[in-house]
Amino acid sequence: MVRADRFLIITGLSGSGKSVASRFLEDLGYYCVDNLPAKLIPVLVDLWRSKKVEIPRLALVVDIREHGFLEEFPKVWRQIKKRVSPRLIFLDASDETLVKRFGESRRPHPLAGRRSVLEGVKLERRRLERVRKTADEVIDTTATPLPALKALLAARFLKSPKGLMRIMVVSFGYKYGLPLDSDLVFDARFLPNPFYVERLKRLTGLSRRVREFVLQPPAAAAFLAELRRFLAFLLPLYVEEGKTQLRISVGCTGGRHRSVVIAEELASTLRTPKYDINIDHRDLRK
Repeated sequence: MVRADRFLIITGLSGSGKSVASRFLEDLGYYCVDNLPAKLIPVLVDLWRSKKVEIPRLALVVDIREHGFLEEFPKVWRQIKKRVSPRLIFLDASDETLVKRFGESRRPHPLAGRRSVLEGVKLERRRLERVRKTADEVIDTTATPLPALKALLAARFLKSPKGLMRIMVVSFGYKYGLPLDSDLVFDARFLPNPFYVERLKRLTGLSRRVREFVLQPPAAAAFLAELRRFLAFLLPLYVEEGKTQLRISVGCTGGRHRSVVIAEELASTLRTPKYDINIDHRDLRK
């Protein structure tokens, strides 16, 4: 089931994944319009509201490619909020990631001109700061390769069955950066590292042998017990407060062994009728 977001506006930095988001939303049944001039958005909204066209869900992709976007969009946003209940999603990523993506795609940055790509990225970030602050939700795609971005978006736009809280348990490697959209982060680097055991280093935390090795020390059992007690206390409070999504991240050095084992154990513990549990081993194959 799709959440009750019938009218979405996707914007953000060039290279942050707006095209991927548009294709993903089309797959969910949204009618997507890319690069619509801001002045035409109210016209489309009025047409949509009139029900003269059968469009159950509408998504617009707007950004700095349009001349006059920075001047027109804030005014248009205030205007359409009086007519419908739009949701503004801003896609972001680090400067380094955006520069790398432009290098891989061999496309010019829309603001670079004779500047370097990095200068274009920094200029765009400054100009879009006002729009970013207006957004209902900011999604950082830094640690997510664009081909895998759909999984990240699914966690935002797909509704959990029966309205359950959706919990994503993520394992990651600190050497590749912290998942920036985490709600809770736990560090498993105090546990013995299978990477330094020759018979285990090429395996992952999904292996029975690695799991047994990581969970063997008494500290591992104590750590998991404390995590379970903490989450048993905290999660009902989140639900009571109305939170519908939660990302719990567990990290180790490389994201292939200890964090994977602990994340799997946590997911297994939380997988009850109370919660919709998903797991993502972000750096398992790196």
